[in-house]
Amino acid sequence: MLQSFAYYVSILRKDFTEYCSNQLSGAGLSPGQLYFILYVGKHPGCAPGELSQELRMDAGHTNRSINKLIKDGFLIQEQNPHDKRAHILHLTKKGEDAFRLSHELFSRWDKEALKGLTNKEQEQLMGLLQKLHTEKGGTCCVRNDSQPC
Repeated sequence: MLQSFAYYVSILRKDFTEYCSNQLSGAGLSPGQLYFILYVGKHPGCAPGELSQELRMDAGHTNRSINKLIKDGFLIQEQNPHDKRAHILHLTKKGEDAFRLSHELFSRWDKEALKGLTNKEQEQLMGLLQKLHTEKGGTCCVRNDSQPC
């Protein structure tokens, strides 16, 4: 019997989160923090509010995560030179290393998860997922180029 789409999405998300946890533990990052690193890496100089909005997280959670990433040496927060009341975020060297690691992590998981599919099937799957994502009105919050999230 075929399961629901939600079932498969849930299973894949759980599998990806577990994979990330195992791979990131040595780097001192959690899977949740990974998305903050990815966004700031793709959008240097972004504001905490922008980060919160794009990652669809409440401001309190975003601020706690930012503070932890600053404390752990992944991010720096500076005063916005154009608006002294606002702050902007940048990756540190350690954050840049984590950013590169995250891209490798996504590539390795994709390769492992999709290894049973032909190239054509992979293209079809990615095309259908992109179509679902676009029709739902979503935008890719981590990547702003033509590459899949």
